[in-house]
Parts: sequence; structure tokens; C-alpha cells
Amino acid sequence: MKRVVVTGIGMVTSLGLDKQSSFENICNGKTGVDKISLFDASEFPVQIAAEVKGFDPSSIIEDGKEIKKMDRFIQLGLKAAGEAIEDAKFSGFDSDEFGVSSASGIGGLPNIEINANTCLQRGPRRISPFFIPSALVNMLGGFVSIYYNLKGPNLSSVTACAASAHAIMDAARVIMIGEAKKMLAVGAEAAVCPVGIGGFAAMKALCARNDDPAHASRPFDAERNGFVMGEGAAALVLEELEDAKARGAKIYGELVGFGASGDAYHITSPSLDGPIRAMKKAYEMAGRPKIDYINAHGTSTAINDKNETAALKELFGEGKVPAVSSTKGQLGHCLGAAGAVEAAISLLAMQNGIIPPTINQISKDPDCDLDYVPNVARKAKLDCVMSNNFGFGGTNASLIFKRVD
Repeated sequence: MKRVVVTGIGMVTSLGLDKQSSFENICNGKTGVDKISLFDASEFPVQIAAEVKGFDPSSIIEDGKEIKKMDRFIQLGLKAAGEAIEDAKFSGFDSDEFGVSSASGIGGLPNIEINANTCLQRGPRRISPFFIPSALVNMLGGFVSIYYNLKGPNLSSVTACAASAHAIMDAARVIMIGEAKKMLAVGAEAAVCPVGIGGFAAMKALCARNDDPAHASRPFDAERNGFVMGEGAAALVLEELEDAKARGAKIYGELVGFGASGDAYHITSPSLDGPIRAMKKAYEMAGRPKIDYINAHGTSTAINDKNETAALKELFGEGKVPAVSSTKGQLGHCLGAAGAVEAAISLLAMQNGIIPPTINQISKDPDCDLDYVPNVARKAKLDCVMSNNFGFGGTNASLIFKRVD
């Protein structure tokens, strides 16, 4: 099978509107978690989130009518996709051989909420004709393909918090089997809206430290008590290794291993063996390399962080687990965008020789006793990195990237 490398990265997060500012702020231990400003959350049990601030869709979409056709998650995805394609520095490409693999966990939830209310309050004739196209998850890939003229396979993944990691896998498979030469994998999420926050809060999944947003998301800390919802997007350009070398492209890393699994256990509570099996598949596919850094799923929930720690110990052996960090303290949990965002962070960590910290490490948990790179980033030579994402419904993903010499 053909070897697949990453040659372009784009990212929009609560800590920056591009990959460089986002990554620098992540490594500097800043957090994007703050009081919700996208709607009035004063009566909600949870009033905090990691919102993308200062984003103007007209900066990438000139036609105001077009903007109205898109939910916010699509707008964020287009921004990340544009940065990734520009970063790849193509002098030109065959559109028929360039596809897109998109992902989101929930898609256009704000538009679903708005139009449901419109239907109930003003009647069905007042529903926007753009409602359905703006809400469908695969419309992210649809808009991206139209804007950037990508006529290859157009795929979409909707697997909760593992969605965009699965989208990266699907994109790689397409190239490996020769169905296309290049793929854009893009994940986006923008579900900070009344029903989004209210729904997750009703599940008791969210942290409610409304009086201390900066310390609310604390992966692997003993005082963790739920995740903080984040929004954002990231995109990766994937292509054949030989094509990338032939055009002199900058190569961030090679996707050498990936694994997926299902828990068959519970609709929301994670299992232990599901993540282990996904990581083992990725590790075996990669040829059991020396892993230098793991970007953990690390959600700041009691069960996930304990289980993921145990899974890593089983895979690598007690006392042999590489450095681990979760960047959800900085960015919150970006749900379906998390896989792409964290894959991008892992690749940038490898390129820059720096491990992002797990911030808000305050109280030690005896069940979470690995090296989580607490609070301060660490310089290190990284040649091989792993990124994990696990989702509701028992869907798991693990990616391994390796430096290309």
C-alpha cells in the first residue's frame, strides 16, 4: 500500500484563528475556557465553554448570502481547510484526484434549534430553506469541496468525539488503495448553544465550575468533575509520500498506524478494553515503534481519565508509558473536531520539538499516575507520536504519526 504523509495543517480554536497562534498559546499553558458569550447562559447550570473568539466568516466568505447558508461549524471548517491547503503550497493539483473526508459530532445543532423554535412558534412555512443544507454534517465536506474544487471522494464521519480521527483514517485508506492521490481531512464543531450546553449538562457530563472557568477543565487531576465544551476546527492535507517528495513539500509526518474499535458496552460510559484494542491496532500497524509522546483523549471526566491511564499502562507496560498530555485543559472538548485538532497538535509538537502541557494539574489522583507533563511545556525530540480519541456509543480511534527523514 502507498505511504501517506501530512503536508498541510489548518486550525481554528478558542486560543487562535490559525495553527501557529493556537499551538503557541496551547504550549504556553493558556486556556480558552471562559463564560459563555454566544447566548445568555445565566439561567443554565453550566455557564462556561471554550468559544472561538473574534472569528468573522466574511474574512473567508465574501458573499453574505453564502454565509447565511452555513452553520457556524461549516464556517470554522472552511477556515481551517483554507489554511491547510495554503500551507501545503500546491502549484496546482488534479481536482479529480483530490478528495475530502469531513467530520463533526453534532453538525448544525444551533440551526436545528433555531428552526425547531421557528416551526413551533411561527409555523412550518417560516423555516429557512437553507436549514437542512446548513445542518447536515456532510455539508462541511460539501462546502469545502465546492470552495476548493476537490472532486475526488467526498466522505463524512459522524462518530461523536472520535469523528475527525476516523475521518483522517478514511482519508488515508483512500490514498493507500489508490482511489485518490490527495485528501483533505477536516473536522469541525460548534455546538455551544442552549440545547447543546443544556443537553450535556442534563447528562451531568459537563464541569459546572462557573466561578472559575480557567481551572474548570483539569484532565487527570484528582478534582476533575466533567468536561468543558469547546468549539473549533482543524484540517490536514494528506498525500502520497512519493508525490510529496517529488514536489518538494514540507512533510509534517507520516501516518504509520491507525486503529478503531467498538466497546459494545454502554451508550455514554467508556470501557477499558475498547480503547486498548484501538491503540493496539494502531501500534501493531505502525510496527510497534518507540512512541515519544501521546496526546491523550483526557476529557477531565472521572471515568475516561482513569480508564485511559490504565489502558496506556496495559499497552506499554507499567513504568514504560511515554510522556502523556491532554490539551483539553486549554481548548475544552471540541467533540467531533477533537480528533483533527489533536492530530494537528501532535504533528506540530513533533515538528517543533515541544510537548504541550496538561494544565490545571493541581491535586494528584493515585489512579492517574503517569507523566502528564504537568502545567509547563517540555522541550523534547519527538520522532513518533500517538493521538487518541474515544466517543459516545463506544467508538474509539488511535492515530500514530512518525517523522519522515
